[in-house]
Amino acid sequence: MAGETAALAGAIVLGVLYWVGWCWREDGGLPGLIVKTGSTALLALFAYLVGGPWLLVTGLALSSAGDAFLAMDKPGEDKWLKPGMAAFFLAHVAYVALFWALPQAERNLLNLTAQIGLVLGGVVFVRWLAPSLGPMRIPVFAYTAIILVMGAAALRLQPPFLLVTLGAVMFVASDMILSLQLFTRPPGAAKRMAPSLAVWGLYFFGQALIAWGGVYPFLADAN
Repeated sequence: MAGETAALAGAIVLGVLYWVGWCWREDGGLPGLIVKTGSTALLALFAYLVGGPWLLVTGLALSSAGDAFLAMDKPGEDKWLKPGMAAFFLAHVAYVALFWALPQAERNLLNLTAQIGLVLGGVVFVRWLAPSLGPMRIPVFAYTAIILVMGAAALRLQPPFLLVTLGAVMFVASDMILSLQLFTRPPGAAKRMAPSLAVWGLYFFGQALIAWGGVYPFLADAN
């Protein structure tokens, strides 16, 4: 288990390092790109080394690719935004397939209400955001649709996968804040520290919960 432990510990160290040292900067440069991408790449490596579901490994690896694309944009540029969104879109497709394959809880009023609330809230939010999207409207609508499906699927998981559910909801919250940063910030305005810290904190630790929560119940059963 030494390799798995090292991968998880390395991911957390890099994730925290990026959180405190780079996520709020306009341009993290090559060091920021390496630290950011490495944190989620190590989560994918951890899931692979412990024998996690291949869809989990795929989702984490695609997320790492998305991180790399977004980190390559310089201030005022967005030429890597669409490739980054595409990578994350495919990551969510993998997560949706994974969550549907995991044990589902019985349909009840609580999880149904949570799913409806998440989807309706997301639709209202993106409808409010639409006038600010410009040519990105269609890509953002498509991305919003898949991440809401991902979140709704996570809300139906059985209690042993509660960490996965929590991580998925954190991922959705992170993307909502990020969309405000990307599409409602006045041109030329500097990144604000508090939203930037919230975006990365929710995103990275949400991914860590998905990675750990996606493999821990199987490891517990094996022991």
